[in-house]
Amino acid sequence: MSKVISPEKAAELIPDGACVAWTTATLCGFAEEVAGAMQKRFLATGHPKNLFITHSCGCGDYHERGLSHFAHEGMVRKHVGGHIGESPKYCKLVRENKIECHLLPQGVMTQLWRQIAGKRIGVITKVGLGTYVDPRLEGGKANEITKDDMVKVIEFEGEEYLYYRTFPIDVAVIRGTTCDEEGNLTMDQECLFLESLQLATAAKNSGGIVIAQTQYVCLPGTLHPKTVNVPGALVDYIVVAKPENHMQTKATYLNPCFSGDIRMPLASVPPLPLDERKIIGRRAAMELRPGVVVNMGIGMPEGVSGVAGEEGIADMLTLTTELGNFGGVPAKNPNFPASWNPVCTIEHPSMFDFYDGGGLDICFLGAAQVDREGNTNVSKFGDRVAGPGGYVNISSTAKKVVFVGTMTADADYEVKNGRIRIVKEGGIKKYVNKVTQVTFSGRNSLGNKQKVIYVTERAVFTLENGELTLIEIAPGLDLAKDILAVMEFAPQISPNLREMPREIFLPVWGKLKQIIEGH
Repeated sequence: MSKVISPEKAAELIPDGACVAWTTATLCGFAEEVAGAMQKRFLATGHPKNLFITHSCGCGDYHERGLSHFAHEGMVRKHVGGHIGESPKYCKLVRENKIECHLLPQGVMTQLWRQIAGKRIGVITKVGLGTYVDPRLEGGKANEITKDDMVKVIEFEGEEYLYYRTFPIDVAVIRGTTCDEEGNLTMDQECLFLESLQLATAAKNSGGIVIAQTQYVCLPGTLHPKTVNVPGALVDYIVVAKPENHMQTKATYLNPCFSGDIRMPLASVPPLPLDERKIIGRRAAMELRPGVVVNMGIGMPEGVSGVAGEEGIADMLTLTTELGNFGGVPAKNPNFPASWNPVCTIEHPSMFDFYDGGGLDICFLGAAQVDREGNTNVSKFGDRVAGPGGYVNISSTAKKVVFVGTMTADADYEVKNGRIRIVKEGGIKKYVNKVTQVTFSGRNSLGNKQKVIYVTERAVFTLENGELTLIEIAPGLDLAKDILAVMEFAPQISPNLREMPREIFLPVWGKLKQIIEGH
């Protein structure tokens, strides 16, 4: 018997108060057709209401898709996820204390699904110690109405760990490309595998149901068994999506390069303009070494991967994304987290196994705020909550961490004649006495023996003995006026303070390969 049902029927299957878990990475892997039907039913009938929504990665397009389908007062009671910033409407409900909300590390969330599936007690890890997730700080609670504890500090054989507890899943909503009528699901045209298998298993072993959104339905017995990522035994219902509700990324319906079906000449990727982002990307890329395994974050770190592509050194490295891609070059927004020319795609939880165990040689991450102890914040801005995504896992386990970002927000720059000129200074200082929220702990990095570097458009800092230390300044800039005056604290200044390389401020560089081969 066929398991295919309408989106409207799928929405009716979700009871009030249910814990509903989703695969998602922005809009990659997200069952938009099902979410839209749920929203339509709620607006018409008031059901399903008081839901518990959970997912690991960010979900939305900053407008009407993704979590925005659930941004109606009374529809959601509780939220546990890694990031909610892609839906300002949903964030507003959290900020206004209309939804209880825990924002936990993305990697921990992906591994919780496996623990739920196996009926184990939870995730026990050092990831999150010293950050806002640590219950001695905030316990991952995003607002005042969130009272229950999902994270505990425990001690085992003389060492501290964080314990993240599990919870039952009533409905898992997953996504793939093709389903046969028995529910066997493939990922042929998807950018990523994500955690469809783990979520489906967790829901089934919790006594719940699994709804799979797909683009195509075929007859049983016609799929090659090695292309099936989720077996039909775990899938209860199938929903066939309209093309516009089954996007590969926020911006792309289908690019065969993103799904690994073709390889695209990277020379056809447009070069970055010569601006402050490119300067930061070039200087940060100088920290690379041949053969390293790298993670590139979203936003400003995209400039590093862009520079790697332009300079022709991408094949000297293994670029990865936390969602599961090895090789190629991570795509920039709005197509992140897809990759151009990936050589291997693995499941989301497995990538965090690799990361958490120290597999990353170096990572490049953004920094919205930095303080004197080297702590960074990307998860909370004033009263606006967003969550960390994979930031906590990645920054706390990579051997070298490079934070990238401008020193102030909303400044205007001109890059000309081998220098950067600050045309208009930004109105918000990003190097502050104390970060609003600790997403990366400088203190914990000392115990982890990490090398930590902070690259800006006008200066470079390192973390030395627990204090931020200035080691480079851009050519032509004044230390007091252009650096110290835009910081809320005085950093340590290296006795060997030097200029940032003048060549990275020129229109054509071409020296990155020589630099990284020389180390």
